[in-house]
Amino acid sequence: MANTKKTVKKKKKWHNTEIVAMIVLTLLAILIVVPFWNAIVISFESAAEYTRHPFSWLPRKFTLENYKYLLGRGSALLSAYRSTILLTIGGTAAGMTVSTMVAYAYSRDFPGRKLFFRMMILTMFLGGGVIPTYMLIRNLGLLDTYTGIVLLSLASSYNIIIMKNGFEAVPMDLQDAAMIDGASDMKIFFLIMLPLQKPLLATFSLFSAVGYWNTWYWPLLLLNSGKKSVLQLFLRSIINNASRSNMAAKTLSSVARQTNLFSEGIQMASVFAVMLPIMVVYPFLQKYFVKGVLIGAVKM
Repeated sequence: MANTKKTVKKKKKWHNTEIVAMIVLTLLAILIVVPFWNAIVISFESAAEYTRHPFSWLPRKFTLENYKYLLGRGSALLSAYRSTILLTIGGTAAGMTVSTMVAYAYSRDFPGRKLFFRMMILTMFLGGGVIPTYMLIRNLGLLDTYTGIVLLSLASSYNIIIMKNGFEAVPMDLQDAAMIDGASDMKIFFLIMLPLQKPLLATFSLFSAVGYWNTWYWPLLLLNSGKKSVLQLFLRSIINNASRSNMAAKTLSSVARQTNLFSEGIQMASVFAVMLPIMVVYPFLQKYFVKGVLIGAVKM
């Protein structure tokens, strides 16, 4: 019989610092996941059961009344979704186009590059202020438009810096070979440089999309018509009507006696409905995060 060799796997030895870090991270994960799960449970629970048991791991009496109430405001909810989706897609596409082109330009040598680059970095520390920015948007005739909101976040200095380092990490020999073969700068940019930066593009596209999805401050100031209200403002109105307005609270209480509606359930259902699209997209791009953030993060 042939001798069989048994391979013994060495167990990894955990250092004290790793054990402490694991414990701390586990506690932080619990502090984040448990309230989030409880919020989902509340959104599916009846008013009577929530009154008896404010915290539970599973709905004691499952109901969809809170979501039916939310969908009952179909015109406002659909309008908010439409506005947020248009703003997110348009803003992310425009922002990534400008940021990648500017980053590629800064990765090349041209007169005054260092001066312009330092001026761009200065904008990370100094801003024009809310009132001057609002007056500028108003004078440009961009009030109550998505264009005004997109322009305020069109170029991110942080994204440009990281992507610039990513472009500089590509060997010049590869670009020189393409130029010898007759490739123009635009072909080199679109056919060679951009495909090599997929992790960066995926990472910052998701960062930008999440930023536009969660934006509420500038839409609150610049969007005057209710037809262009974004999801975060819709969620804000739901929470305010359910918690601060006595008239709304009395109305919700009277309705709750006949159905399973209650203010906390409506609030949690609204929060979950707003967060769901980002939660669905995030896992598909998660694998790019670590690689995308590390590319170009060392060299400045």
